[in-house]
Amino acid sequence: MGISKGRSAAYHVLVIAVALALVGVFIYSTLISGANAGTLGAYTTTVDAARGEILDRNGAPLVTNRQGNSITFNATAFPKDQEKRNEIIVSLVQLCEANGVEYIDKLPIKVSKKSGNYVFRKKDENAAYIKWLRSKEVLNLNSYATAENIMDALIKMYGLEAYSKADARSLASVQVEMLRNTFNTSYPYTFAEDVPTDLVTIIMENKNFYRGVENTVEAYREYADGTIAPHILGRVSGITAEKYEEKQAELDEALDKARGKEEIDELTRNAYTISDVYGSSGLELAMEDYLRGKRGAKTVTIDNDGVSTDTFTTYPEQGDSIILTLDKNLQVVAQNALKKRVDSLNISAARKCAAAVVVEDVNTGEILACATYPSYDNNGWKEHYSEWAEDETAPLWNRAVMSTYEPGSTFKPCTAVAALEEGTLDAAWTWACNGAYTYYSDHTFYCAHHTAHGVNNVTDAINVSCNCFFYETGRKLGIEKIDEWATKFGLGQKTGVEIPEATGHVSSPEERKAAGGTWYPGDVITTAIGESDNQFTLLQLANYVSTIANGGTRYTPHFVRAIKSADYKTTLLQKQEEVAQTLDISKDTLALVREGMLKVGTIGFCRSAFSDLPVTAAAKTGTSDVVKIIDGKKVEGNNGFLISYAPYEDPEIAVAVVVETADSGALTAVVAADIYDYYFSAKENASAVQPYGELLT
Repeated sequence: MGISKGRSAAYHVLVIAVALALVGVFIYSTLISGANAGTLGAYTTTVDAARGEILDRNGAPLVTNRQGNSITFNATAFPKDQEKRNEIIVSLVQLCEANGVEYIDKLPIKVSKKSGNYVFRKKDENAAYIKWLRSKEVLNLNSYATAENIMDALIKMYGLEAYSKADARSLASVQVEMLRNTFNTSYPYTFAEDVPTDLVTIIMENKNFYRGVENTVEAYREYADGTIAPHILGRVSGITAEKYEEKQAELDEALDKARGKEEIDELTRNAYTISDVYGSSGLELAMEDYLRGKRGAKTVTIDNDGVSTDTFTTYPEQGDSIILTLDKNLQVVAQNALKKRVDSLNISAARKCAAAVVVEDVNTGEILACATYPSYDNNGWKEHYSEWAEDETAPLWNRAVMSTYEPGSTFKPCTAVAALEEGTLDAAWTWACNGAYTYYSDHTFYCAHHTAHGVNNVTDAINVSCNCFFYETGRKLGIEKIDEWATKFGLGQKTGVEIPEATGHVSSPEERKAAGGTWYPGDVITTAIGESDNQFTLLQLANYVSTIANGGTRYTPHFVRAIKSADYKTTLLQKQEEVAQTLDISKDTLALVREGMLKVGTIGFCRSAFSDLPVTAAAKTGTSDVVKIIDGKKVEGNNGFLISYAPYEDPEIAVAVVVETADSGALTAVVAADIYDYYFSAKENASAVQPYGELLT
């Protein structure tokens, strides 16, 4: 009897459930489906936004966007059947290869040409990817699984047994990326980027076979002239696994603090995906948060004839525009000046020169030009990257901010300021130089080329660059005071500029000890002339001479002048000069040091290079010994340096130059001369560019 009652109860529950289900179907049919009669389905997907543009200080475009084709997979129509997927993907791969088009291929495994086996591609660089493949969430393999083990598992997972090793690898690569990118209706998968129109046409004409394969018009980065400031502008590339994980952690934290569905939806919509591009260097990296736009969202409805209709629920917003402090035309002048100087000094294959220059507004810290040579063309990255990466002259390296150098005699104005301000010497103090300086009775140090400079005061010692004068000055001053003033000038420390930069260091007993070396008494006097362990970037030298030029205010140098909305109607940030430190230097001290630098520019080492300039320029040259190993051979030479500013009477800009493996600092003066000649003369006749503040949509 009890069993009978139980069955009866179950029967009634079932009847009620079926009735409710029928009611639900009726409601859906009348209220929902009726609104979309004649449709096969609808789905919502995100729409990427274009990155913001980058312009020079006068509104000249440096980095913009252009439209291009991407081949994407639409999950709604893309086959679910694995065999059909394989047929489509292998056909697309072969089509791309036949037409010289690259498809997205990140699988860190290749077929060895030597053994014919599967092996890892640069295992150290792809460690995170390999670890992910081995993880429980993907293949559930041991941590020591080989490339062969991984491919065996992928071949089984995707049914690739009938394919050749090369085709199986290609098929696995694409489908693993689909997995990584969470391929679904909300997130289409991009198979290939920037695809030629003729290839797109072939695919679209065969849509019956390439089901779910679509052409998407997207924005791609374009450089007005890829040779202009590539090290500063930087590039975008696919987001790294490490950066993606970092952004995911930031997203989780933001979602925990989010208030309301609207904010959560926006955060989710704009979350980075593993297929996103990200600033990989330069200002593209530094200004990523501004340049990256905001994604939109659209609903795609497909009718019974297979025709799709897009309805935007949220429109994408292009990223903000970055206005730089760089002057495009001055940048070109600086780059050409470096090339001309370096090419004239490359006198043999065993002696490869390289150079860099920084031009800074002494009254604001704005960087007007910053160049490195040899350099590269951002527009040729895909075709020539491997060549550039292997070039012994390192054209990809930003020497202006990432290289550190022993500055040689360009450090002497710092020593002079320190000694004058500390009362170690004054305007009347002199030193008689006979070409040699004896220290601790048994150590002899020399002036360059053993030159005897005679009796000099501080201004003349700066002009003739007398080592012996500054040896004695350093001895009297002491290492603590030398280091104190070098630090005040910002030497041996990061400047605070937006892009990645090296730190360097000021020579000191502590620095030597930290490096595992021994500090000797003679290091004090060699530090005073810019040698010993002094290591500074060229940007630091430019900022240091700017501080001398403007009377003692050290500004934070910067490349970003303003940030505007994409339509240029709203100013989001107007960069103001930022004082890093104010040095309390007396007018008398500044007058003496500047006078010495004026002599260098007018009657000294730079006399010839500066003689025809429209303004009077002050300067200090420097050299430092350098040893390079080139093609297995030791090559000795001198790095040449110049720090300079102009006009002398009312300083506006400072120029710092380094030419690696040059004969002397004086050889760098022609680079500064070309820059001064343009800035104070030729630029007045240059064609005007619409000021960025007046740019319209």
